[in-house]
Amino acid sequence: MGEESLKRRKGEDKGREDRQSIQSHEPQTMNLQKQANLFLFPLDLWVGLISGICMIVGTIIGSGIFVSPKSVLANVEAVGPCLTVWAACGVLATLGALCFAELGTMITKSGGEYPYLMEAFGPIPAFLFSWTSLLVTKPSSFAIICLSFAEYASAPFYPGCDPPQAVIKCLAAAAIVVITIVNSLSVKLGSYLQNFLTAAKMIIVTIIIVSGIVLLAQGKTDNFKDSFKGSKISVSSISLAFYNGLWAYDGWNQLNYITEELKNPYRNLPLSIIIGIPLVTVCYVLINVSYFTVMTSTELLQSQAVAVTFGDRVLYPASWIVPLFVVFSTLGSANGTCFTAGRLVYVAGREGHVLKILSYISVKHLTPAPAIIFYGAIAIIYIIPGDINSLINYFSFAVWIFYGLTVLALIVMRFTRKELKRPIRVPIIIPVIVTLVSIVLVLAPIISAPELPYLYCTLFILSGLIVYALFVHLKFSWAQKISKPLTMHLQMLLEVVPEEDVTE
Repeated sequence: MGEESLKRRKGEDKGREDRQSIQSHEPQTMNLQKQANLFLFPLDLWVGLISGICMIVGTIIGSGIFVSPKSVLANVEAVGPCLTVWAACGVLATLGALCFAELGTMITKSGGEYPYLMEAFGPIPAFLFSWTSLLVTKPSSFAIICLSFAEYASAPFYPGCDPPQAVIKCLAAAAIVVITIVNSLSVKLGSYLQNFLTAAKMIIVTIIIVSGIVLLAQGKTDNFKDSFKGSKISVSSISLAFYNGLWAYDGWNQLNYITEELKNPYRNLPLSIIIGIPLVTVCYVLINVSYFTVMTSTELLQSQAVAVTFGDRVLYPASWIVPLFVVFSTLGSANGTCFTAGRLVYVAGREGHVLKILSYISVKHLTPAPAIIFYGAIAIIYIIPGDINSLINYFSFAVWIFYGLTVLALIVMRFTRKELKRPIRVPIIIPVIVTLVSIVLVLAPIISAPELPYLYCTLFILSGLIVYALFVHLKFSWAQKISKPLTMHLQMLLEVVPEEDVTE
């Protein structure tokens, strides 16, 4: 007994020393609650209109514009409809972002779509959103971006042919591992990396657009003649083209997450959206125009990496600039996705929707390391069986179910929650249009070209009902008993503690 008492006393002394050590570093690192705010709202300063616009442009422009042009064209098979789809996707993203602006200023809670669905429909749709985001949409987004990085990184080494799938998947997995480690080790390191990669992203976009404008001025317009000839137009093909186009615009709702940091948000939030997303739309249309100045539709579809082919034909002998900066751009998107989605996992763990260990914080680095590692591990699983186009289709199918539900929540609350203050109020026709388009986007591919993976995706979303009933509604205690030893071992391995232990 004496020996056990001595061990217990030593353990208490060690715990006290750890807490004192953490507290002694608080002047340099802030306490954990402030760090948690930094995770969720990484901007230190008030963000004005210009910064809001830059936030939108920097968040949306990423890997999509270098991957999706080929897929959009493959679904409509002509230049005219292709450019029309890119412009229409920009309009839809703008309308959707305006709906989210009203929701974000009406319900000022963090968690993305979760609080909006909770207020309008109750806990079950909100939980299904959280369940799907954590295990489908966020990790698959990370996987798609890293696969895009791998395609462009490997393309120069396999001129004239497609890189082997094994090479692409190994490179993508390596990128996920590196980005996960960086974001687990340091918030500052992840932020510095993001700033550098965002600058690189804007450089390559500018190079492609300016080159295209120069080529147009030189009369390179042959591929735009009879631009609607030979097009394949159907509800299914348009929907799949929209899936790929909207993937490139994904991030249009991100400004909602920093509403509290915006200077004069009720003015600057809608203005940032009305200016920022159309600006991105112009950039995307001009980039596609630039591609078509040097490639026919057939040549673009046969290209292994569209931007690399463009660089080879326009910038030779400096064509190596394009794949290098595209790699930087895709890495920047992947890093930003990991930074924000890792925090979503962290919040879900704190709310009890996933294992509690995922809400723990690294003692050494003050980062939500378990959440980030979990997110990276799930993303690697998506890389193994999937190709980019399939992943984009299933990602878009899942994400637009919840985008549509969220905008429908706005319509519902116009009648059920009239007492809520609405600093920004969009005309009711806008959410009605977005909801109807969402229904078409979700149902059209299933009705006209049904595939089993859509069924699997739907079943997975609905399986969240079982998880909710067992672990949230009934609160089965055996799950906690099973997870307790796992939590203890992971806590020792990763050197992480609950938030409240650090703030004591």
